[in-house]
Formats: sequence, C-alpha cells, structure tokens
Amino acid sequence: QVQLVESGGGLVQAGGSLRLSCAASGSIFTPNVMGWYRQAPGKQRALVATITSVGRVSTADSVKGRFTISRDNAKNTVYLQMNSLKPEDTAVYYCNIFLVATRSNYWGQGTQVAVSS
Repeated sequence: QVQLVESGGGLVQAGGSLRLSCAASGSIFTPNVMGWYRQAPGKQRALVATITSVGRVSTADSVKGRFTISRDNAKNTVYLQMNSLKPEDTAVYYCNIFLVATRSNYWGQGTQVAVSS
C-alpha cells in the first residue's frame, strides 16, 4: 500500500503562483511515475504533468511554460510549481503514483486550487 499526502493548495489571484507538494509513503517501488491531475467542476479528471523515477517529464499543453513538475526521490515527494495562474486553472489537484512492476495506481485526497480574476 502507498499513501499520498498533498499540500500547498489555496486561493490566489490571476498571475500569481502556488507550489503543490505530495509526499508518498509505504511500499514504493521503482520504477514508478508520479504525477498531478486536476478536476474542475463538471469536468473529467485530466493530466497536468508526470515525472518518472528517472526524471522524464510529460506536461499538458495547457500548462506548458507555466507549470513545472519535479521530484525528490530521497523524500519520495513530487512538486508542482504553478506560475502565471489563470482562472481556468481552478480545480481540485490530485497527486498520483503508478508503480510499474505491480501496475498499481494510488491517488491522494486532492487539494483545492482556486484562481480569482
């Protein structure tokens, strides 16, 4: 089992920045992929960015150039630096880890990000 605990959400004005953190604990095997997804009201959960245990990054077009994902393998923590935030970035942001060897998928409880215009 893996537990994910997110932090760093909140309310910010358009153009502002936030940094999300997600700490993983439990049986964490490599290789794995950690990532962030978001779900806005009335919409499906969507990929924001992922990063593999060897540092390969994938980022959604909608946030490229504004959001940066990174991770600290020693701390089993993934970060999402969000700059130039827009009202359309308002959503619940979920942390995810996919363990390749067991094909297991785990989710955090979500953290709310609200961007005011």
